[in-house]
Amino acid sequence: MKIKEFFYFNRSDRQAILFLLALAVAAITAFFLFDDKTVTTENGYRSQPQKGRVDGKTGRPLYYKVEERTPELFTFDPNTADSTALLSLGLRPWQVRNIYKYRSKGGIYRCPADFARLYGLTQKQYLALKPYIRIGKAYQPAALLPEAQERKARHDSLVAHYTPKLKAGEHIELNAADTSLLQHVPGIGPYYARQIVRYRDRLGGFVNPAQLLEIDGFPATSLNYFSVNAALVSRLNVNQLTLSQLRHHPYIDFYMARDIVDYRRLRGPLRRLDDLRLLKSFPPEALERLRPYITF
Repeated sequence: MKIKEFFYFNRSDRQAILFLLALAVAAITAFFLFDDKTVTTENGYRSQPQKGRVDGKTGRPLYYKVEERTPELFTFDPNTADSTALLSLGLRPWQVRNIYKYRSKGGIYRCPADFARLYGLTQKQYLALKPYIRIGKAYQPAALLPEAQERKARHDSLVAHYTPKLKAGEHIELNAADTSLLQHVPGIGPYYARQIVRYRDRLGGFVNPAQLLEIDGFPATSLNYFSVNAALVSRLNVNQLTLSQLRHHPYIDFYMARDIVDYRRLRGPLRRLDDLRLLKSFPPEALERLRPYITF
């Protein structure tokens, strides 16, 4: 901006510009006068140049350390040690902050090896600190408690013991067995035992062991170990159930349930299953599959 243009501004604008210029000059002057040229060394400590001493080769000033900690080794628990103790061990301030953050989020050091995962900790540092790490009993695994060790000695484990399997020619009743008994069948574990019970509840019971193959992935080799008592099958009264209740059965889809409800509404109660044979949603194979589960 030319000097002549400066006088085009009104008086208050000129005063503001002069004030800002004076403030900028004062800030630059203070920077050069009061800068102590303090630097940070590679060890993380603040250093200042030694007055009157320079490096003979580079001509740069020689520095001395303003603050330097000599690491002290003593026993400590990383779960409870405070910042003063951790810094005295030779850890960097940012490492101490990471320890505090880890503990504040519920993190626990259960063994010395857990402390080795501290970001930035070198193998040399860890090996030097490892003999001094003491994990308090409150932070040790509960499995080390005397009662837990006693259970282990008696082999009284919470893990299920091996379930003996049926031999060839032995059978269990499919409509009466619970999940524990079902697991005695070769090829049947907890997963398929639960699937059998769930499917049995939806069907109302099995009339043939081959129906187990309707369970996704069911092992066909297990069918020979089942017997079926059809008298235990519960039946559906199609004249009383709602559309949603009818749909719950695996052999009745939405269209079949809708046609049953419409038939009842238009023609009255069903008297036999063959009353539905003229409907497209009830092909002969569907009627035969439903026959053991329907009552009127």
